[in-house]
Amino acid sequence: MRLALGISYNGQAYDGWQSQLSGRTVQDQLEAALQRFATVRVATVCAGRTDAGVHGLAQVVHCDTEVRREEFSWVRGTNTFLPPDIAVQWAQHVPDAFHARNSARARRYAYVLLESPVRPSVEAGRVGWVFRPLDGEALRAGAAHLIGTHDFTSFRASSCQSPTPVKTLTRIAISRRGPYWRFEFEGNAFLHHMIRNIMGCLVYVGQGMHGPDWMREVLQARSRDAAAPTFSPAGLYFLGPVYEDHWGLPSQAAAYDWLP
Repeated sequence: MRLALGISYNGQAYDGWQSQLSGRTVQDQLEAALQRFATVRVATVCAGRTDAGVHGLAQVVHCDTEVRREEFSWVRGTNTFLPPDIAVQWAQHVPDAFHARNSARARRYAYVLLESPVRPSVEAGRVGWVFRPLDGEALRAGAAHLIGTHDFTSFRASSCQSPTPVKTLTRIAISRRGPYWRFEFEGNAFLHHMIRNIMGCLVYVGQGMHGPDWMREVLQARSRDAAAPTFSPAGLYFLGPVYEDHWGLPSQAAAYDWLP
């Protein structure tokens, strides 16, 4: 039996999603809780890995198990054994053809950035921070150069394991609510550190250190040395994958309405 689960988590205390020997990852915590609930080992496959300090609002995983439980029991039972900063949001039985990663036709992220003379306190670890004012028009003009199918080598971490740097970005939306900027990204897939590297460059453009056309120059350089330093993981949220409607899976979690 194949089961899909929606997971939300605050990534501050963890070494990213993917299991490590330290056990300090979201996947390790989730699989340990599933094992305690189901009383057998349960291995999970996720829709998109996240780095240390990155949050997940609607991560999706699938797992195969012979254990028979009601869907609501998988949610409540597993959450009993999870730390308070990780929670299963929903559980749904799916056909064997469903694959959390391979069935996703797109992935979505948001970056929340505080523009303030003073560093964040209550929001520490949940937002990025800049103290110099940002120009919204320059930000949007710079971001527009990235829309489409491109070689994103300039925004790729040296440790990236993707077989190709060519990805398709379909949407970058930039909005502001008080001192908080929200950057939304949607694409077919993302390279390791790709969004954080894009954010570093956008901040340079927004602060006037480079003009918007510099983004095109960085993209065309196909060299990580051409881009700005990698930005903080604190304000990055995995909004979740996008699946075809016929799978019938939830498309967002309650935390969407909380995030600025």
